[in-house]
Amino acid sequence: MRFSTAFLTWLAILATSTAQEKPLQTPEMSPSAERESALDELLSERESADALALAIAKARKSGVAEQAVLEARFLFHVDRREDAAIAAMLPEFLKQRGTFKIEDSAIFGVKEDWLAVVEYVQAIHALENGQAAAFKTHITEAFWLSPRQASAFASHIDRLRLEESMREVKIDLNTRLTSLNGPETVSLSSLIAEKKALIFHFWSPSSSESEASMPDYLATAKSLTENAIAMVSILPDNAPQHVADARAMIRPLGNHPPGAWLIDSKENPFTQQLRVQQLPIFVIVSTTGNILFNGHPADPALWTALQKIDPQIARPAAPGAPE
Repeated sequence: MRFSTAFLTWLAILATSTAQEKPLQTPEMSPSAERESALDELLSERESADALALAIAKARKSGVAEQAVLEARFLFHVDRREDAAIAAMLPEFLKQRGTFKIEDSAIFGVKEDWLAVVEYVQAIHALENGQAAAFKTHITEAFWLSPRQASAFASHIDRLRLEESMREVKIDLNTRLTSLNGPETVSLSSLIAEKKALIFHFWSPSSSESEASMPDYLATAKSLTENAIAMVSILPDNAPQHVADARAMIRPLGNHPPGAWLIDSKENPFTQQLRVQQLPIFVIVSTTGNILFNGHPADPALWTALQKIDPQIARPAAPGAPE
């Protein structure tokens, strides 16, 4: 089972909190083995929404508290980076806020951690609705209530700042970049011509995640190219060794890997214009040069943005997944 970095960060923080601050249970206080098993299954379920629903039904039948069910559903959506689903849970969090019981919690060690998450959900709701001022108010209160969860909150602050800055960016489609496979230069306008949009894929052979995700990228690039989306893989560093390593990494892909493979410009690099601070990163550029998405390839918002361009676009199955 593979959990997202955000989820693991959050769970580690909360687990530490629980271990240090939640009262130790005596044998008399321990739940039944059936209830404990159902709770463990509920907290670890990540397969699908249907599987989660079955785990919830089993947990409730075993006597797991609604507080713990709500927490498990929250972690499910955190792990899957489903901010819209988290935002939709806001009425339930607000209803539960006043009735929180520490003994019913599966993950929280102190009430302040729980209240911080309530503020966090309100912040996500505001972010999803474009309410920047409300987001800042609630995320600040979340920090105040539970500084230990700061690393879990920070990614959303970064997201808001990135989205705000991207509104001011417009890509010059007349830009020419050097091909990774030769000395010739390629204009972005020639790549996006007669296409619905263009996707920059920032990657590097020195990034272990870029290397590990290459099969997923190739499947995605093939599918999107067939849907008239131009795919442009950009190597940020033009140092000779990085270029040589990049060429070696894509050589097994054959003479015609999907999309264009280019090297970023020295003069006005796109990595700086687009605030690329980790790899890999996808950036959707419209036919007018505007930024429609900037983020991790696993972010569900990528596919939301693509389906706004063409509702027929669907996320391809992961390589090796059963059809």
